[in-house]
Amino acid sequence: MIKSMTAFSQASHTHNTITADVTIRSYNSRYLDIALHCPESCQAVEDDIKKIISKTHNRGRVEIRLSVQDETKDLDLFEVDEKRAASYYKALDKINQDLGLKGTIDVSTVLSAKNIIVPAKKEQDTKSLWAAVSPCIEEASLELDKMRKLEGDNLFFDLNDRINYIETHLKQIEIDVREIPPMYKKRLMERISYLAADTDALDPVRLSQEAAILADKSDVSEEIVRLYSHIKMFREIMDDKESQGRKLNFLIQEFNREFNTIGSKAGKATLSHQVVDLKSELEKIREQVQNIE
Repeated sequence: MIKSMTAFSQASHTHNTITADVTIRSYNSRYLDIALHCPESCQAVEDDIKKIISKTHNRGRVEIRLSVQDETKDLDLFEVDEKRAASYYKALDKINQDLGLKGTIDVSTVLSAKNIIVPAKKEQDTKSLWAAVSPCIEEASLELDKMRKLEGDNLFFDLNDRINYIETHLKQIEIDVREIPPMYKKRLMERISYLAADTDALDPVRLSQEAAILADKSDVSEEIVRLYSHIKMFREIMDDKESQGRKLNFLIQEFNREFNTIGSKAGKATLSHQVVDLKSELEKIREQVQNIE
């Protein structure tokens, strides 16, 4: 099963007076990287939220934005920071005395200072909070996983088409490389003919040996066999029950190594062009694989 690391989901859930709203976005990452943005009241349940996410997702950067609204009536209560107010009043009174001012210090003057009247701190009911947040995160996480699988299906079809393309053209390369040994023998004959006036005196056995040596140096049969093996493994990994982005990424490197070897051994321009074409297709596969969990 192929799962993409790029997806989006959102959910909302209300329990009693508490409503939780969450938005989750996921991106490419080598490991599971959870970034949680939530109100201060939710800090006590941050680890529990991350545990829910990690049950479904193994890789990718997962950004969670959680907001919580409590409709309890007494949330709008305020309280006076008495120590701050007294300290501010003393400071103003000292200025009056030091400068010999006659002005009076009234309530409005004290209240003009910041953070004298602040919202009353209300102890958060963690159980009620979690009863609202937990289902919300669960729903969003499952929806995110659903979207990652759906996008993964699209990636599967694209990768399957591209690996089929590589296999088809690899078969053509396998046919073309059969022409290399006689081609090297012909080239060798032409070069010797140019250097020697009488080619009839040349030992045909020795000539065949030299041609065989050159052909052996350009033999790519092992590389082709390994490429067929890589193609088979690539398909098996894509059909695996678990998403295997890391394995596919490693396999792409093996593909590239074999193509480079074939390209360095190629004695024909057409064969070199075919290798370049396949490497271009492989690069497109690599870009897609980077997005797989």
